[in-house]
Amino acid sequence: MKKSKRESTVIKTSILSILANLVLVGFKATVGFMSNSIAIITDAVNNLSDALSSIITIIGTKLAGKAPDRNHPFGHGRIEYVTSLVVSAIVLYAGITALIESIKKLINPEIPEYGTVTIVILVAGIIIKFALGLFVKNTGKKVHSDSLVASGTDAFNDGLLSISVLASTIIYIIWQIDLEAYVGILVSLYIIKTGIDLIKSSVDNILGTRAESTLTKKIKKTVMKDPDVEGAFDLVLNDYGPDKYLGSIHIEVRDTLTVAELDQISRRISQNILAQYGVILHTIGVYSVNTTDKATQKIQQDIKSIVFSHKGVLEMHGFYLNNTDKTISFDIIIDFAVEHREELYQHIYDEIHTKYPDYELHITLDIDVSD
Repeated sequence: MKKSKRESTVIKTSILSILANLVLVGFKATVGFMSNSIAIITDAVNNLSDALSSIITIIGTKLAGKAPDRNHPFGHGRIEYVTSLVVSAIVLYAGITALIESIKKLINPEIPEYGTVTIVILVAGIIIKFALGLFVKNTGKKVHSDSLVASGTDAFNDGLLSISVLASTIIYIIWQIDLEAYVGILVSLYIIKTGIDLIKSSVDNILGTRAESTLTKKIKKTVMKDPDVEGAFDLVLNDYGPDKYLGSIHIEVRDTLTVAELDQISRRISQNILAQYGVILHTIGVYSVNTTDKATQKIQQDIKSIVFSHKGVLEMHGFYLNNTDKTISFDIIIDFAVEHREELYQHIYDEIHTKYPDYELHITLDIDVSD
């Protein structure tokens, strides 16, 4: 989806969400104060935080759409992650405020006064929240907007929470059992949890997280389809905002290829990946594969057996043996779950060096950056 169309969709959906939430805030706040219901007032506060979140989402989307400049050559897409952090803080603050008020009601309870209008508004609010949640979430998935997906999920969950408010209201009307403060605390704790989860997600995006497994696997599979590529490794994707990836990859190719042929392979791969996935591979590194010496291939298989005899080794690649310089080079990837990765690396190094003492080893402990 083109940037302008995506931005327009996110903004229109957010405006719809704002209007719906403000309507709910108005009705719920009015009914809450009239009926002296802390649970309904807390629910209204939750809807208000949703409206504020959508406003900030619009601001973030507009700022993120600014063209690249000298100081920000990769664009401003990451602003969406910063605004997402602000939204998270608002949600958390709303939850803490609502919790304080609910505890006050628990300590100093007041008798609520419910009527038919209260029930009607709560039911209408539940229906609106469910419908809004599904629409916003589905739209977010279509335009790859994490903010919209999060807002839609939050709206759908708000509908579930509103059901608990409705249930406490009905229970009081029928049996005169007041669960107001308890439901208010329940809703408040949920809002707080949501705020904390959103903050964690925002911080993860700012710090940089592992690229989506589905995308990285597709890219590697596409690269491997090139007739001159024998292996694809070390795919790194740097995220500069939603659907804005710049990356690099290493490929294994025959050692008989010329520089001109490598140049054509590199350009071909870059163009294919950009066309299919919108990902810019700005660097394609090359590992040369021994293809003319059977003895070298035998040594490679022996070393491969040694490497993979150790539990925790995920991958070995980039093997090359230079008989002129008497060097052996390759990379290994050890699972992050292995507690002492450097010790395992050293053990593998020593084992190979013992078997091939005449060669100088260049074994790189690589990082498991993508699936």
